[in-house]
Formats: sequence, C-alpha cells, structure tokens
Amino acid sequence: MRGLLAALSVAAVIGLAYWAYRENIRTQQTLDEARALRDEIAALRAAIDVQHAEWAYLNRPDRLRALAEMNFDVLGLVPMRPAQFGDVDQVAYPPAPGTIVPRIDGAIDLRAELGPER
Repeated sequence: MRGLLAALSVAAVIGLAYWAYRENIRTQQTLDEARALRDEIAALRAAIDVQHAEWAYLNRPDRLRALAEMNFDVLGLVPMRPAQFGDVDQVAYPPAPGTIVPRIDGAIDLRAELGPER
C-alpha cells in the first residue's frame, strides 16, 4: 500500500513538473510575441511620423506657390483670395419636404465677381 502511494505521488510530481514546464515555455513564447508586436508598433509609429514630416515638407506654401506658377499654363491655378469665398448666409439649404422647387432653364453664371480683397 505504501509503495503504491509513493508511486502515485512520484507520478503526480512528474506530471505537475511537466505541466509547469510546458506552461513556462508557452508563457515565454507569448511574451516574445508581445515584445515583437510592441517593436513592430513602434516601428510603424516612427514610419507614420516620417510620413507626416514628409507631408508637411511637401505642402509648404512657398513650394506649392512655386509649383502653381510653374504649371500655370497647364493647370490654370490662381492664388486664393478672401473675396473668392462666400458668407454663411449665402449657403443654399435643401428645400423642406413638400416644397415646390422652381425649374431652372438656361445657363447659370457661377463665376465669382472679383472685387477688393476683404
């Protein structure tokens, strides 16, 4: 009886040791994966920061102005002025349901009248 109890105890200790070893290996692998993911996230954040810096560099007003002047004959871009913008009260909101909307016949001149800058 005593020998059987000792054998079962030894088998239980060996089984528990194997289980603890396997869990330790799994934990180490999971920690390595988490570390690799953290490193990848840091690298991606650094790449995003570089792209933000490049975007800011490429969108400098003086550079864009020079590009617009160089390609004026192709693009026809002109500098923006405050007179080109409208006021909030000029925004046409959609008509209420059931409202009869008049029909528009003919062309509409949408060019803004260029006046003194505000």
